[in-house]
Amino acid sequence: MRLPLFPLSIVLYPGEVMRLHIFEARYRSLTARCLEDDTPFGVLYMDEGKMAEVGCTARIDQVLQRYTDGRLDIKIKGGERFEVAKVYDNRAYLTGDVHYLTDTIRVPDTDAVERVIAQHMRLLELAGRKIRPDVYHQTELVSYLIARTAGLTLDQKQAVLEIPSEFARIAYLILHFNEFIPRIEEAAALRKKIQSNGHLESGDL
Repeated sequence: MRLPLFPLSIVLYPGEVMRLHIFEARYRSLTARCLEDDTPFGVLYMDEGKMAEVGCTARIDQVLQRYTDGRLDIKIKGGERFEVAKVYDNRAYLTGDVHYLTDTIRVPDTDAVERVIAQHMRLLELAGRKIRPDVYHQTELVSYLIARTAGLTLDQKQAVLEIPSEFARIAYLILHFNEFIPRIEEAAALRKKIQSNGHLESGDL
């Protein structure tokens, strides 16, 4: 399938909602076409001039604001994962021949899912945020919900997008949390000690 491509310094996941500010003329043209034809475009992570081969389709849910100079704010929602087979540069914006990716059938066990949910809730607690446990069970692919706010770098978020099964994505996130959460807990404990003591002893450094 030929798909309009939008390289960005973000990683979009299936089901994720984002807001985009469209200001470049080529992407105003892309947006106009997708709105007119009611078609998706492909979001691809771009880093230092290199475009990822695996991305996620996006549909425009809403035009939030139009500006007099042609800029606009839109709300998009992630759709399906895809891989680019060939890129074309013969229009105002890039297009590509893509094929859609489906998960391999290997479902994570319940214990692994509950573990990664508990880890994520602990991370949110450390960040001063809370989320209802039932939110995790309202989505079929909990890995993408968690990966949005898991403290991942953009490269790590892209790695999650490229993983071909929910089983492996859950395993990846568990390993990430095993390393990441203790560092956050240590930093939180140190911050609390500074606030309570007002100073550090030399042995604490």
